[in-house]
Parts: sequence; structure tokens; C-alpha cells
Amino acid sequence: MNSVEKSLSSIVPSLQVLFENIKSAAEILKGVANVTPVMSSRTLNRITWAKIFLKCENFQRIGAFKFRGAYYAISRLAEEQKSKGVITYSSGNHAQAVALAGNLLNTKTTIVMPENAPVVKKEATIGLGANVVEYNPQREKREEVAKKIQEQEGSTLIPPFDHEDVIAGQGTAAFEFLKEVNRLDYLLVPCGGGGLLSGSAIAVKSLMPGCKVIGIEPELADDATRSFNTKVLHTVNNPQTIADGTRTSSLGKITFPLILEYVDDMRTVSENAIIDALKFLFFRMKLVVEPSGALGIAALLSGAVKAQGRVGVIISGGNIDPQTMNLIFNSNREKP
Repeated sequence: MNSVEKSLSSIVPSLQVLFENIKSAAEILKGVANVTPVMSSRTLNRITWAKIFLKCENFQRIGAFKFRGAYYAISRLAEEQKSKGVITYSSGNHAQAVALAGNLLNTKTTIVMPENAPVVKKEATIGLGANVVEYNPQREKREEVAKKIQEQEGSTLIPPFDHEDVIAGQGTAAFEFLKEVNRLDYLLVPCGGGGLLSGSAIAVKSLMPGCKVIGIEPELADDATRSFNTKVLHTVNNPQTIADGTRTSSLGKITFPLILEYVDDMRTVSENAIIDALKFLFFRMKLVVEPSGALGIAALLSGAVKAQGRVGVIISGGNIDPQTMNLIFNSNREKP
């Protein structure tokens, strides 16, 4: 056993324990989270020469998978913790998820958001009752801003991805997916901080060990891919990708070892590939998807992943702001 394997064995709990957490999360979320649809496209199947299934988390509450992890994590807090409120930092989807979960669980929420966060996500967060605190990502670190507020108010931090309960909640998307489609040869999952990817990989390797799990990132935000390939944590500060949900600087202390342990491969896609995927989903499948949510389809259409057999793709969200939509649909790239 090499040094990396030794360190992983001391950090990563057994797969069975982790999967039990996902099953517990699924029970808590029953009747609260939407059971999102699984869709397919004959055109996509013809183009890829495979059978493609899309798990459409753009139809989840707040328009993204993030609701699953936020609700489960807050539901697990003691009443005293809930009474003091929760705080998080997010560019959008996790912000909305925490805001809605706090609303449903009668818990005050404070969200630290970058000044350049998509307007539609910021407005939705405020509309759900959260207190939004803006910061300048060029001059400040969101973690430090949140820590100061947390110390002042005594609130509990619910981070976007590097949290065991958040990861378990996100893993329920793949758990639900596999129960519906029965068998997959591959599962493609978008990767930002790795919460959805690590949770999905745990669910898949527990239910269907032969299914290969592949994380997908933008080329401009390829920290997780480089980390996966070198087994050393890499960082990309403020990556300028259109996929705003993947602008996290690095994987987390929890998600990184989980991804090394349970994910089979990582691939990247170009900005043009993301735009083509968004146009395909909109024009051919009538699906409104945000750039981060289209990464798996971008990998298939661009050939970054060669589809074989039955391929599952998690469409992680649909919260696209008007400015980004205008940029995409007025680009000079022809619709697919």
C-alpha cells in the first residue's frame, strides 16, 4: 500500500457507512425534495451511438440538486443550532438551497455571495428570505467573510460541498436515478467542489459497482481533473468559465479523498462545447439548463467521453441568468 492509499484509508470511511448516510438522507428528503424526471432523446442516442439517460435536477426545488444537501444538512442540526441560524457562501444555487431549506425548517439564513453572482440567483436567494452579504472576490475570500459573521452571530456553517451531510444529500440524486433506470454502464457528473460527484460515486459504487463514474469540468476550471490525475490538490483561483457553478477554487478536504477513492475518471470540456450542449438541450430537448448543468452533455457531444452502452448524465441545474442566456444564444456558433 503506497502513502496515498494509506492516507485515504485513514480519511475515507467504509463505503457501506457512507451509503447508509445517503439512504438516511433519502428518507428525510422523501416528500420534501422533488423526484426529478429522467429524460432521453433519440437524436442524442443516434449522435452518440449509445443509450443516454438524463437525470434532470433542473426540475428540483430551487432549480438545482443543491436543495438535497442543504435541506438534509440543516435538518440534522440540533434545535439550539437552528435557533442561532446558519450561514454559507455560494455563487448561487447553494445559496438558494440554504435559503429555502432554512425557510422550511424555520431557521434564519445568511448567505455570503460574490458581487458578480448571477442576478437571477441573487434575487431568488433574497426572495426566499435569506440575508445576503456581498463581497468582492478579487479582494476578499468568502470563507473569511463568512467566518467573521459566524463568530459574531454564533451561527452554524453549512458549506456548499465539503460537509458529510451535504455530500450524503447530494448523493440521493444518483441513488434515485439508479432506482429508476436499473442499470448504467457510465455515469457523467458535473464537478465544481465535488459534493455531487463524490455523493454520486458513493451511491453508484454501492448499488452498481461495475458502472464507471466520470466527473466533468470546464477546461478553464480544471483543478479537480489535475488533482485527480496527480493525487495532489490543485487550485484555480476565480476561473473565468461560463459554468459559474464550477468556479470553486479546489476540491475540499472531504471531497478530494472521496473522489480519489470512488471516481473512475475525470474529463474536461471547452467553453464552446458547453455552449453547443446548452443549445442542443434547449433546441432539441426543450430543456433550460445552466452551463454547469450541461457539462455531461458537452462531454458526449464533443467526444471528450466516448459513450458506450447505457450512459447516465446528471443535469445538475437550470438557473441560467438572462445575460448568460443572451450570450449563448447570440453566439456565432450554429445551433446543433
